[in-house]
Amino acid sequence: MKIEILFPEVCNLYGDLQNVYYLQRSCDDIEIVETNLKNKPAFLDEDIALVYIGSTTEKGLTLAYESLLPYKDDICRKIDEGQLMLATGNALDIFGDYIQIDENTKINGLGIISTYAKYNMLFRHNSFFVGDFTDDKGEKIEIVGFKSLFGHTYPTDKNIDPLFITTKGTGQNSFLRNEGFRKNNFLLTHLIGPVVILNPPFAKYLLRAMHAKSDTLAFEEAAFASYNLRLKEFNEPNRSPFYE
Repeated sequence: MKIEILFPEVCNLYGDLQNVYYLQRSCDDIEIVETNLKNKPAFLDEDIALVYIGSTTEKGLTLAYESLLPYKDDICRKIDEGQLMLATGNALDIFGDYIQIDENTKINGLGIISTYAKYNMLFRHNSFFVGDFTDDKGEKIEIVGFKSLFGHTYPTDKNIDPLFITTKGTGQNSFLRNEGFRKNNFLLTHLIGPVVILNPPFAKYLLRAMHAKSDTLAFEEAAFASYNLRLKEFNEPNRSPFYE
């Protein structure tokens, strides 16, 4: 069973890659495949259980877009076929239509999801997040995480599905409770860092979706104890989700 990391040389901010390493620690038959910017993504030709891409710099967004553009049609086909993929942080915006940075810079996107993003490089948004994820059985999982970004993302298709529903914090933008996007098994969220480690129920969901031999997690007891404590703290009534 293989997990592919796309572009770890640039898409590796906030400890994002630990999401994949944690899944490997939890299931010893997982092999990690790293695809660099000069290579064709392995999942287009091989059986890959999960494709992962993490946060990057603004320059990294351009490099990732340029690397994926020649394979756009094949990527769309794989998504339509149900390929399991996870994008975290600003990697989400690579798959939208474009990113407007301040007034003068525009980065093209792949146009795989109907969104656009607007960044203001003088103002960084920092917050924690609490929301709900509905799994394939219709059961809700509470999600906790963090955001650190220069702007927000705006859907242009009202029918696009969200990944999470916000209960505390900010969604896709300041006006929406929807957080992230979901297209078949393509899961996209602006949450950063080791969001899989922070959310053991979501980690278990991913292992089951990958058809792993077990959904038992590494350090599972400690992971759930931390998760439950964080949920309790984040949900304190007088605690603001925003910080400097």
